[in-house]
Amino acid sequence: MPEITTLEIKSYLEPLQGKEVTLTQVRQDFNILQSSRSWDGVRNILFQLAEQNIVAPVGRRSGVYKVITPVRPVRVFTPDREERPVFELMFPRNFDTMMELDFANDIVVREGDIVLIAGMSNYFKTGLCLNFCGENIDKGPVLMGNEYTIQTETGYDVSPRFYNRVKAMKEWVDWTNEDGTDKFTLLPVWDDYAEHIVKNKINIIDWINLPGEYYMISPLMEKCKKAVGRGVLILVIQKAEGVTHGRGGDMSKEFTDCEILLDRMGDSEVLLTIGKVKESTKYVTGKTYAFGTYAGVKILNFREVKKCPKCHGQGFIRGEPCDECWGKKFIDK
Repeated sequence: MPEITTLEIKSYLEPLQGKEVTLTQVRQDFNILQSSRSWDGVRNILFQLAEQNIVAPVGRRSGVYKVITPVRPVRVFTPDREERPVFELMFPRNFDTMMELDFANDIVVREGDIVLIAGMSNYFKTGLCLNFCGENIDKGPVLMGNEYTIQTETGYDVSPRFYNRVKAMKEWVDWTNEDGTDKFTLLPVWDDYAEHIVKNKINIIDWINLPGEYYMISPLMEKCKKAVGRGVLILVIQKAEGVTHGRGGDMSKEFTDCEILLDRMGDSEVLLTIGKVKESTKYVTGKTYAFGTYAGVKILNFREVKKCPKCHGQGFIRGEPCDECWGKKFIDK
């Protein structure tokens, strides 16, 4: 058998860009015997290719190499460069005015952006997602996550709670085409989200669960962002009460372009705080709003609020509920 060549190894590695290979794997795939000259030749060729930045050794003397994906410069100023417009993402509406939420016009959403909703359990995260879906229904949004589908003996089906909510929204959302087919896509995906992102669409993932591995939220968001192309991602994660970030801490903010935090306010209302915003027409980070809900899908009495000046946002004075905010910590602005 003729000795293996560098050209053969290069051709072998080309479809493996971004993946790892081992000396053992290469020798097996080429049926190289230990007694042949090609046995050591493989090691020498991979060593030379490492010097050429075609592969990179993983670890030290491990015999494992990562095949480098070649990167070519991207030219910025070209004669046919198209200036992409702002992504026309419609935010949910306040049903008292039938207008978008007050801060919507101040936040700039671009293609490839992530809108992160981090909220306490049972405090309108799904309601907000379904409103985003409904207001943008003509863009054919994609829904996936833990809240929308269930596994049955025969496959997957719609979650009864999800169905009841979208049915309640028929009052103002036309969910179907003229032939009765859905205007949106519902995917039974509960993990490996990045692999199922539909490129150039609004992808809504409600919610991402990473028990014990919340440090993985940042790389997961990065993968989703790369996969969405010119679409937009609306991602949902859980959050503890009163903190300024979702599960995963500050790592959940790293790839976020617009962050919405949901807490409770009193016994029956939701407190919405604008977190990180990468681009806006005016400063909105830190603004707080309150609203009531109806049937888990309608936003009512939406208004801006501020921390109670009397109790300094504590809700209590000398162990008694503040008589200014009645223990809610916030008052109307």
